Amino acid sequence: MFQPLPVFVGLRYSLAREHSFFVSFITWVSLVGVALGVAALITVLSVMNGLESELRTRLLSLTAHATLNAAGAPIRDWQARIQQLRGSPGLLGAAPFLDTDAMMGRAPSMSGAIVRGIDPALEPQVTSIEDTLREGKLTDLTPGSNGIILGRMLAYQLQAGVGDTVTVMIPGTATGGGDAIVPRLRDFHVVGIFEVGLQEHDSVLALVNLQDAEALRGLDGPTGMRLKFYDVLKAPELARIAAARLAPGLQVRDWTQDNEAYFRAIRIEKTMMGLILMLIVAVAVFNIVATLVMVVNDKRTDIAILRTLGLSPRGVIAVFMTQGVLIGWIGAALGVTLGLALALNVDVIVPVLEQTFGFHFMDPDVYYISGLPSEVHPGDVVRIGMAAFILTLVATVYPALQAARTQPAEALRYE
Repeated sequence: MFQPLPVFVGLRYSLAREHSFFVSFITWVSLVGVALGVAALITVLSVMNGLESELRTRLLSLTAHATLNAAGAPIRDWQARIQQLRGSPGLLGAAPFLDTDAMMGRAPSMSGAIVRGIDPALEPQVTSIEDTLREGKLTDLTPGSNGIILGRMLAYQLQAGVGDTVTVMIPGTATGGGDAIVPRLRDFHVVGIFEVGLQEHDSVLALVNLQDAEALRGLDGPTGMRLKFYDVLKAPELARIAAARLAPGLQVRDWTQDNEAYFRAIRIEKTMMGLILMLIVAVAVFNIVATLVMVVNDKRTDIAILRTLGLSPRGVIAVFMTQGVLIGWIGAALGVTLGLALALNVDVIVPVLEQTFGFHFMDPDVYYISGLPSEVHPGDVVRIGMAAFILTLVATVYPALQAARTQPAEALRYE
C-alpha cells in the first residue's frame, strides 16, 4: 500500500472489477463521452481555424494588409512617400492604387465593376495577384495600352476573353461646367483573367495600369497606397507605426476593418460550435455524477469502516474525487490524442469518407473552398483539455460530499 491512503483507496475503487455491471457500464460511457467530446471539439475548431485562415488568405490575395489614402484626393508625391516608408518595422512592400466604381459592358452584357489602377512593378510586393492569373501576365498592363485583367466571374458575365474589347463607363462632369453629368467612356482590351476563389474579387474586380486609371479618372496620381507586413495579425498596429513616418493627412485602414463582418461571423460561429459540442462533455459529466453517487451508495459500509479506522471526512472526499479525476484524465487524454489524430489528418480522412459514402462535405459546385482545411492551434487544445478536466473534477464534488456525510454508526447498524 502506498500513501496517501485516500488516493490508494480511490484507485482501488476505480480499478476494481467487483462493481455491478450497470455501474461499470456507466463509468465506461462517461469516459468515452469525455473522450468523444474533447476529440470533436478539437477537430471541429481546427477545421474552423483552417477555414478562417483560408478565407483570410483569399481575401488578402488581392487586398493589402493596410491602406493609406487621402480621402479620395490624388497623392502626387506617392513615390517619395513610398521611399519614406522603407525601413518601417515589419513592412514588406508598398504600392499605389486607384479604385474607380464603373459600369463595364460588352454587347449584349453589362455589369458593375471596380476598376483598380495598379503599378505592375510594385503590385507583387503587396498582393499575390501573379499566383491567381489563369491567363495573361501582369506585365501586359503597360502604360497607355488600355489593357485590362478581369476576374473570372466578371469575364463570364461579360462573355469576354483574352483579346476581346470591353467598354468602361464612369460618371463625369460636362466640360462646359455646370452640374450636368456626362459619362466617360473608354475601351480596354482584355489581356488576362484571374481567379481568387471569392465572389467579392472574381465577380467585380478589374485591373488596369495606374497611368490608364489616372487618365480614365482625369487625376494626376493614385488615391492611396497599400502596405503589406510580415505578420498579417500585427498589421493593424504596424500600419499605424508606418503612417507616423509620413506627413499627417493620410487615413489608415487595415484588413480587419475592411473585412470585419466576415471574421466576426466566423468568431461567433466558432463560439457557438464550441458551446454546442461542449454539451457532449456535459452529458458525460452528468454520467460521472450518477456513477459516483451509485458507488457511494454501494460503498457505504466501506466508508463507515474507514471512518472508524480514523479516516477523516476530508480523506473520504479525496477517495471519491480520485475516481472522478482518473476518469477525467483518461477521457481528456484519449480525447486529445484522438482529436489531434483527426485534425492533423483531415485532408486524408475526408476524401476517403466522401469516396466511401458518395457525398461531399463542401460541394465544389456550391463552395469556392471545396476541401476541409485544418489548422491546429495549441492554445485551443490546451483550453479544451483543461475545460474537460475541470468539468469532471467539479462533477465529483457532490458525490464526494455525500460520502463524507456518511455516519459510521448508521451505515453499520444492520451489518
